[in-house]
Amino acid sequence: MSDTIAPLSAVVPALAPPKGSIPKVGFVSLGCPKALTDSELILTQLSAEGYQTSKTFEGADLVIVNTCGFIDDAVRESLDTIGEALAENGRVIVTGCLGAKSGADGGNLVRQMHPSVLAVTGPHATQEVMDAVHLNLPKPHDPFVDLVPNPAAGNFGVAGIKLTPRHYAYLKISEGCNHRCTFCIIPSMRGDLVSRPVGDVLKEAKALFEGGVKELLVISQDTSAYGVDVKYRTGFWDGKPVKTRMLELVQTLGEMAEPYGAWVRLHYVYPYPSVDEVIPLMATGRVLPYLDVPFQHSHPDVLKRMKRPASGEKNLERILRWREACPEIVIRSTFIAGFPGETEAEFQHLLDFMVEAQIDRAGCFAYSPVEGAVANDIPGMLPQEVREERRARFMAVAEEVSASKLTQRVGATMQVLVDSAPGMGRKGGVGRTYADAPEIDGTVKLLPPEKISKTLKVGEFTRARIVGTQGHDLVALPV
Repeated sequence: MSDTIAPLSAVVPALAPPKGSIPKVGFVSLGCPKALTDSELILTQLSAEGYQTSKTFEGADLVIVNTCGFIDDAVRESLDTIGEALAENGRVIVTGCLGAKSGADGGNLVRQMHPSVLAVTGPHATQEVMDAVHLNLPKPHDPFVDLVPNPAAGNFGVAGIKLTPRHYAYLKISEGCNHRCTFCIIPSMRGDLVSRPVGDVLKEAKALFEGGVKELLVISQDTSAYGVDVKYRTGFWDGKPVKTRMLELVQTLGEMAEPYGAWVRLHYVYPYPSVDEVIPLMATGRVLPYLDVPFQHSHPDVLKRMKRPASGEKNLERILRWREACPEIVIRSTFIAGFPGETEAEFQHLLDFMVEAQIDRAGCFAYSPVEGAVANDIPGMLPQEVREERRARFMAVAEEVSASKLTQRVGATMQVLVDSAPGMGRKGGVGRTYADAPEIDGTVKLLPPEKISKTLKVGEFTRARIVGTQGHDLVALPV
């Protein structure tokens, strides 16, 4: 799954930092939250071995770039960043999804474009990256920086180093995917599903809660499939048996989060029938009534061409059942407009689905012919302008649905997790309700509190009365 590290003969001679100084590694992390967790693992290992890390190239003894290679824009950004690191530093190790991508001649794409990089690995390759670091930057002889928990510095002990703000963190439960969707090349880069042992997942979650994390975001390529590869075998946590399965994992995470008053949010949930079992946990408040479900389309024929695991009619029926069982549930999703062979009638079906399903938050991509995707060979590739036009039409409908649902919240008093509060929030701040995941959904603009004694603090909850909307966001008065 990953390109081999450059042989020793091809490695730039290792440069020892000045005597008495700590070797410094610059680090750049690109791509999705799953790539971010790979970066966190590498940074944790670097810290454990005594290396100093930095978010800049300046003064670094070498630079690691964790790349994304899913869509063309991400490939360009990754290649540009590698070029910048080479220009400013000259000693660069490349890891991540782009590192597993082949060029036109079948060789490694990164090496073709930037032959002077020290090493290239694929994603989820902590040990290979560390091997490259050791070859090119001697390990400190007497490392004194170890993993003593220090959440204020982003270090959560057994949970490792986190790159997110201290009050929320991503928890990756598995790697890879068993689906072979025709538009996607992720399995070729990250491989088939490999579920983490449930005891390890829960141990990390406990360390994060103990370190002050107030929102745990569960991620993977396919959260619903957790444990399929190990036949849902029974693991152990805190001396008790726990099945390696989404339902039992979510139940346990919810129970674990409760004493800390923390949120558990589920991402990348495929709409299998088994998801129905999780909805009661949302209805009772054990986990957030929020599902990130990548539907991609609604029309059965398009879904068949995509090789998606569910038909549009079943998806709509399932959503209606979810809302009946848990009226507060918020559903976010992503869609593709202009997929090869998509007719105007099929696209209209998607627009109708958006309105009928009342998807709270939606993103949409115009189909991009990613190199290596099977969908590129499907007859009926639409012109770029048609794909973009359909994306724009989709987003107009999606925004109308979202705006209507936001307006319904005006007058309600809601719990808000504070993300920003300059000056203790006396001039207001920014936060999120249960309906908004960080960076991908909306926010709550918090007005200056009316009570002089009322303050806001990042990473803590406040109650706020919703008084208006601004685009994708809410406006609220702390109470």
